[in-house]
Amino acid sequence: MDIASLIGLILAIGLIVGSMLMGSAPMTAFVDIPSLLVVVGGAIAAAMICFPLRSILGVPKVMLKVMLNKNEDTAELIKQIVALAETARRDGLLALEAEIPQVENPLVQTGLQMAVDGSPPETVEEVLRTEVNAISLRHREGKGVMDQLGRFAPAYGMIGTLMGLIMMLSDMSDPSGIGAGMAVALITTLYGAIVANVVFSPFAEKLGLLSRKELTAMEIAIRGVMAIQSGESPRAIDQKLQTFLPPKQRTQE
Repeated sequence: MDIASLIGLILAIGLIVGSMLMGSAPMTAFVDIPSLLVVVGGAIAAAMICFPLRSILGVPKVMLKVMLNKNEDTAELIKQIVALAETARRDGLLALEAEIPQVENPLVQTGLQMAVDGSPPETVEEVLRTEVNAISLRHREGKGVMDQLGRFAPAYGMIGTLMGLIMMLSDMSDPSGIGAGMAVALITTLYGAIVANVVFSPFAEKLGLLSRKELTAMEIAIRGVMAIQSGESPRAIDQKLQTFLPPKQRTQE
C-alpha cells in the first residue's frame, strides 16, 4: 500500500468536503448526477477516441497500481548482483545456473540464463533492452490515458456549464430561479476541476514516478548482468552500480 498516495487522496477529498460542510449551502446543492455523467462520461468517451478500448478498460487496474505498488529495493538488487558476480568470479559463469532459480528480478534471471547458455553479450543486451522498451511503452500508454482524462474532465465540465446556462437562459419567465439555475450550471465545472486535480492528474504523475523508478532498477539489472558476463570484478561492479543510488544510501552500504 502506497501510504503517501492514500493519505493525499483522503486529505484532498476531506478538505473539499469539509469546506462544503462549513459553507452556508446544503450538501445537496453540490450533488447533481447529470453533471457528473457529463464530466466523467464525457472524459472517458473522449479518451476512447484517443486510445484503443483495451487501454480504457485497463484504467481501473492502472489506478489501483498507484495505491498498491511495490518498488524494487535497488540497494538490495545491487547486493544480489554483486553476490552473483562473486560466485561467477570464484566458480565460473556456469556455476550461476544453480543460483538463477533464487533470483527474483526477471531481467537478471533472463540475462544470466542466456549468459550461462552461451549467448553472445550483444544478443543478451539486445533481448533485455527490448524487454525494457516494451515495458516502457506500456507504462507510457497507461500514464497517457490518465493524462488525457485529466485534460478532458475540466473541458467537459465547461461544456456542461455552458449547456446549463443555455437551458437556464432559454426560460427567464421566473427571475427568482436564476440563482438556483446558475448554481446547478456551475456544478459541472466544479466536478471537472475536482476529478481532474484530485484523481486523474495526480495519478498520472505518480504513475510516471513509479515508471522511472522501475526503469532505473531495470537498467541496474542489465548493467549488472552484462558486467558479470564480461568477467568484471565484483568490486568494480559494485562501484559501477552504486552510482545509481543517492549518496546517502551509498555511504550506508
